[in-house]
Amino acid sequence: MPATERRRAAVLGSPIAHSLSPVLHRAAYRELGLDTWSYDRFDVDELALPGFVAGLDASWAGLSLTMPLKRAVIPLLDEITDTAAAVEAVNTLVRTEDGRLTGDNTDIPGMVAALRERGVEKVEAAAVLGAGATASSALAALARICSGPVTAYVRGEARAAEMRGWGERLGVDVRTSAWDDAAEAFAAPLVVATTPAGTTDALAAAVPDAPGTLFDVLYDPWPTRIAAAWSARGGKVVGGLDLLVHQAVLQVEQMTGRAPGPLAAMRAAGESALAQR
Repeated sequence: MPATERRRAAVLGSPIAHSLSPVLHRAAYRELGLDTWSYDRFDVDELALPGFVAGLDASWAGLSLTMPLKRAVIPLLDEITDTAAAVEAVNTLVRTEDGRLTGDNTDIPGMVAALRERGVEKVEAAAVLGAGATASSALAALARICSGPVTAYVRGEARAAEMRGWGERLGVDVRTSAWDDAAEAFAAPLVVATTPAGTTDALAAAVPDAPGTLFDVLYDPWPTRIAAAWSARGGKVVGGLDLLVHQAVLQVEQMTGRAPGPLAAMRAAGESALAQR
C-alpha cells in the first residue's frame, strides 16, 4: 500500500479506557514518520468482537487485543503462531496484504526482551506469584530462559493444578506451593509477580537483603510496595511498563514492517503518560 494511504490500528478490550497502547503506538508512528497512520482504542467485548473483526478492510494494519479477547479472537483468525498457540492467547492481530488475519502473542517475547535489557538472560530457577493468563505467559517466557524448576505460589488446589498443567504443556518443571508461603519465593534468583494491584503489598516486609531480580508486571500505580522494597534492598527490578513497551515494539514491527521499533521513544511516551495520571 502506498505510504500516503491512511492506515489504521487500534487496541480492543473491555474495559479499555486505561490502556496505554495508544500512547505507545502513536509515539512510534511519530518517530517512524508514519504521518498517515492512526491508532485508537475501542471498548469491545466478546460478543461484539466477531462483528468488529469482520469489518476490517484494507486500511487496517492490525489490532492489539487485551482482556477479555485474547482467547476469543482465535476462532476468527486464519492462522496463529506457535507462540500464541502455546498459551492459547493472541494479543496481536495483523491483516496481511492479501486480507488474511494472523495472530501472535508478543507478551512472551516481550517478557524475555524486558529481562534481557536488564541483564537477565538465563536463570537456574524462578518463582511465579499468582496464576491465570499472565502467569501462563510468564511460564512460557521462563521456558526460554530458566534451566531449572519454577515454583508457583497460588491460592487453592485448582489453580495449582492449572499451573502444573501449563508447565507440562510448555515443558517447564512447575512446582506449586500455597500462597501463605509466598515469601519463600524471594529466595529464587528471579521472581515474577503476576497478581492484581495490592495483592503482594503484605509481602514487602519479607523482602530479604540483596535479593535477585523481581519482574512485577504491574505499571500503575508504580512502584508497587514490593518493587520499592526490592529496590531499597539492592535487588534488580523489571516493571510492567518495561513489558508493555517491549511487547508493543514487537506489535509495531509486525504491523508496520519497520524494524527495529523505536523503543526509547515509546518508553518515554509511556513514562510521561503515567506521570500525568
